[in-house]
Amino acid sequence: MDTFDDPRLTAMGLFAEVFAGITSKTSRTLAQGGLSEVDFETLIRLARSPAHRLRMSDLAAQTSLSTSGITRVVDRLERDGLVERHACASDRRASYAVLSEAGAERMRSLLPQHIEDIETWFTGLLTPEQLTDFLAALRVIRDVVRPCATVGAEHAGRVETH
Repeated sequence: MDTFDDPRLTAMGLFAEVFAGITSKTSRTLAQGGLSEVDFETLIRLARSPAHRLRMSDLAAQTSLSTSGITRVVDRLERDGLVERHACASDRRASYAVLSEAGAERMRSLLPQHIEDIETWFTGLLTPEQLTDFLAALRVIRDVVRPCATVGAEHAGRVETH
């Protein structure tokens, strides 16, 4: 077999192409809602977490950002009134990022179109069986390459946050 025809390269290339294509299709809606991709990722993780909050360290672990990177994002979202910081009662060194009511309202106004975009450009292209199998496969891979992707979310029995 020619090294250039390796199906593993094809899988990685297709995955990258699909991700880039879907992102370009969905980013317009996010931009219309005044959010960047990273802003949306932060807000949706908070919205889907117990009590709409995560420890800053857990939020960093769930995203593709460093601790200092998530701090900058939360600082900006806090200035925009979309997130609040709350001190941790049991650990003075820790704090929580909490989705504010304004942040929840922004997400509620944005999600119908975002979900429609996802349906149009992604999930709606698959049969229900394909989607179930695809989600299972993604979780297998995610659990190996990003084992911290759900940290902090399991406290209320909810594991999937994104």
